[in-house]
Amino acid sequence: MMLAAGETPVYLGPIVALLVAAGLIGALFVRLKVVPIVGFLLAGVLIGPHQLGVVADESQVEAAAEIGVMLLLFTIGVEFSIARLARIKKFVLGGGTVQVLLTTAVVTVLCVLFGVDWRVGVFTGFLVALSSTAIVLKVVAAKGITQQPVGQASVGTLILQDLAIIVMVLLIPILGGQSEGVWDIVQALGTAVLVLTAVIVIARKVMPPLLERVARLCSPEIFLLSIVAIALGVAYLTSLAGVSDALGAFLAGMVLSESRHSAHALSEVMPLQMIFSAVFFVSIGMMLDLAVLAQLWWMVLLAALAVVVIKVATTYTAVSVLRVGAPTAVGAAFLLAQIGEFSFVLQQVGAEYGLSPAGLGADGDQLLVAVTVVLMTATPALGALGERIAKRMGQRPAPTGNQGSQEHSDARDRVLVSGWGPVARNLAAYLRSNNVPVTVTTLNPDLAAQAEAEGHTVVRGESTKTSVLHEIDMDRVKLIAITEHTAEEATHTAHILNGVAPGIPIVVRPLDAPDVPGLYEAHAARVVDTQRAVTEPLGRAVLDLLGIDRAGEYRPDPTVMSLFAPDPGSSCAHTEGLQPVLPKSPGCTECLRRGRHEWADLRLCAGCGFVGCCDNSPGAHARAHAEDSGHPIVTSVEPGESWGWCYLDSVTIEPDRSEAGGA
Repeated sequence: MMLAAGETPVYLGPIVALLVAAGLIGALFVRLKVVPIVGFLLAGVLIGPHQLGVVADESQVEAAAEIGVMLLLFTIGVEFSIARLARIKKFVLGGGTVQVLLTTAVVTVLCVLFGVDWRVGVFTGFLVALSSTAIVLKVVAAKGITQQPVGQASVGTLILQDLAIIVMVLLIPILGGQSEGVWDIVQALGTAVLVLTAVIVIARKVMPPLLERVARLCSPEIFLLSIVAIALGVAYLTSLAGVSDALGAFLAGMVLSESRHSAHALSEVMPLQMIFSAVFFVSIGMMLDLAVLAQLWWMVLLAALAVVVIKVATTYTAVSVLRVGAPTAVGAAFLLAQIGEFSFVLQQVGAEYGLSPAGLGADGDQLLVAVTVVLMTATPALGALGERIAKRMGQRPAPTGNQGSQEHSDARDRVLVSGWGPVARNLAAYLRSNNVPVTVTTLNPDLAAQAEAEGHTVVRGESTKTSVLHEIDMDRVKLIAITEHTAEEATHTAHILNGVAPGIPIVVRPLDAPDVPGLYEAHAARVVDTQRAVTEPLGRAVLDLLGIDRAGEYRPDPTVMSLFAPDPGSSCAHTEGLQPVLPKSPGCTECLRRGRHEWADLRLCAGCGFVGCCDNSPGAHARAHAEDSGHPIVTSVEPGESWGWCYLDSVTIEPDRSEAGGA
């Protein structure tokens, strides 16, 4: 429907308010070193219809929130590949199964003791048994313990919880009294087995060749559309089959996880996932009514404490069964002591069959929201508490993310080559012949296969995406080479990689003329201009074959950028607006073009990078270039000299001694 000029869509204000509040409060929590999801939850509480009422109608964000939870669970599914399940199957099948069954049983017994129907007790047990995959994964990653026993036990248990949702959703109609008998339970379990079998078959047989065909188009737009279509399409199909659409999105992620393009898929969908999942967590916070919370605060605190005690006890028992040590069990137990996002999916399904948490109706729904918000907010603190208790029990403290990086700093042994083509291929072969391992990133499946065939490690995707960088393992990279990009792409990539891995040298070889100022700002260590890189070695090879002696020392290095920063007190008015330059040649540009290589001293044009010989040389090409080009400022490139000279003012310009990069 077209809007009249000046007419504002009714949904725009609430959506803007939602995103602004989420961004501001999320940023505050990042500064406080707290998981931003906690900020999103509190932002929802603040702007929701029950408090400030900035978003008065929850239905205005429900659709976005539903897409958000689907994309959130889709990305979680991508990270939980079948191969990853196999590596930690002990924690998944052992600890996870025991934790879910034990928690459900304990909660059911407690509900029955308080006079609640056992079916409602089981439903409530399902809600409590689930932990927050999104928050726990972020906390585990931030602590750098993903590969530690505590991290593996936590992740393994989370995977089983997420898989158990399939059975839980199928059992809800039985718990709601809409079906009876053992046969219905068997049928529900059989359906769960069929769904998982279908997921495994599609993941192994159908999805890899399909994604391969899409990836061959080398179009990020088409690839992103295909990924979102798969995620939402599978969610829609599973909903038609009677399974939750959010669960379908999770299964779609697991299907994609088996493809070689899973990292690429994750990198493309992650920006969308971040936006929509922020909306999802804000929408959860919006459900909380502080007035009801004020009336039931004692019940909220009591329920939250009960959940923590139950989950710590059951998770500790479940992990201890695996004989991994009490400290590991304690650390995992406190990390998982909250209620997760899947519980809301389950709660919505249960509401359709007349089920509510503890049989309390609307108050039970509010209680679930309040306890979830409280415990999600407390997750980082609970994790830290579990870590302290584990340390007292004899476990060495788990390394933080920074410490982990420091430990790996001595293990930097490989070169990251961003892009694959003829130049990258030759560079990689040269590095491999010198026993330097290479990791290659590329979007093109054919080029990726070629790099793999030559024995290099390949990560499919763009090297600027977070999930791809995670696959690369930047802690092992000691040099980055950007070799097959346009100047604009190369500059953008260099900026991002310098921010991700500051201090790691970056060598850039763009396909066209380099953006020298941009690459200088990105702290590129070397820039190889394509035309000069070909001409200079070719000229040297020809002269060597002709037996012509190239006397004299060649300088400056044509791959090292230079920026002359004049003394602020300089009287010369021609130094304003100087930009970084790349030397056009390793000697006097004009002399070398004419086949000469004898000069006195060399000067570098601070305006364009032309290298010319000084007035004491026969050609005096530095002065000639200044007069012809209108670039009056040159700098000396002689050893130990850093001054500049203005040909128009005939004055020496001293460098700014406070600048480390003066030429």
